Amino acid sequence: MTPEPDSQPILLPSTPEAKPMAKGKKKRLKATGIPKPTFFPGQPGPKRRKLSQKDYERELFPLKVELVKLQYWVKHKGLKVVIIFEGRDAAGKGGMITTLTQPLNPRGCRVVALGVPSDREQTQWYFQRYVAHLPAAGEIVIFDRSWYNRAGVEKVMGFCTEEEYQEFMRSCPEFERMLVRSDIILLKYWFSVSDDEQERRFQKRVNDPLKRWKLSPMDIESRNRWVEYSQAKDTMLAHTNIPEAPWFTVEADDKRRARLNCIHHILSKIPYEDLIPEAVELPPRKEGGHYQRPPRNEQFYVPQVY
Repeated sequence: MTPEPDSQPILLPSTPEAKPMAKGKKKRLKATGIPKPTFFPGQPGPKRRKLSQKDYERELFPLKVELVKLQYWVKHKGLKVVIIFEGRDAAGKGGMITTLTQPLNPRGCRVVALGVPSDREQTQWYFQRYVAHLPAAGEIVIFDRSWYNRAGVEKVMGFCTEEEYQEFMRSCPEFERMLVRSDIILLKYWFSVSDDEQERRFQKRVNDPLKRWKLSPMDIESRNRWVEYSQAKDTMLAHTNIPEAPWFTVEADDKRRARLNCIHHILSKIPYEDLIPEAVELPPRKEGGHYQRPPRNEQFYVPQVY
């Protein structure tokens, strides 16, 4: 299940037979076409106007429908999907993950965002605590930062030794090849943001009490190490951009465009077909019979302040 390079055409799999529905009718599978943008023709670039909320919502809805179709297909075929989101602080990874998972069934789609490793985890094989979160058949797992912490923040901030860092660079490609050989679909996205845009977002977090929790001491320190993070990112991509699991860069100065482009790309990398169940006809509700609701004064209610 290795993702094909972008230059390859999208091939839909042969049409299998769907499972019988409740009324004994078999649903006919349809080839799914990924929605095309309807409002911003031309080549992408940083000088284009930022996307309005109205245009964004208009384009996002059909992509969400396709994501639901994709999840039904993943479950039906027993696929195992891992999506990694990496990037600088304030690059928009969190908003991307929220948008991606919003229409999906959480029973089959998990987000993994691990914290600082415990004393015990620090003595384990480096990849060990990530392996525990890999998907089973029919699941999608999204890593909000991943084992690439070692190539980024740990390297720049000095949280690992040079020997540990070099070992990661040697081991990571082999580790990911093992994942792909075990039929895991591995997609890796790097969210790229300019220094001016990152600074604007940091200032917005400082001034917005609802977003201030996003600005950690680590973020403030990374703000002063722009060049070091750039060098670490370049080295990481050079060592781990392998044919079996290539990196895809998302231009993220415009968050809305970044989300649309990334979702569209995910849909293009996993061939799927429409297995959304047909709408059922709801029967008439039964009469209440002799049931009587208890008096309202016997229950506690939330005050209707609004």
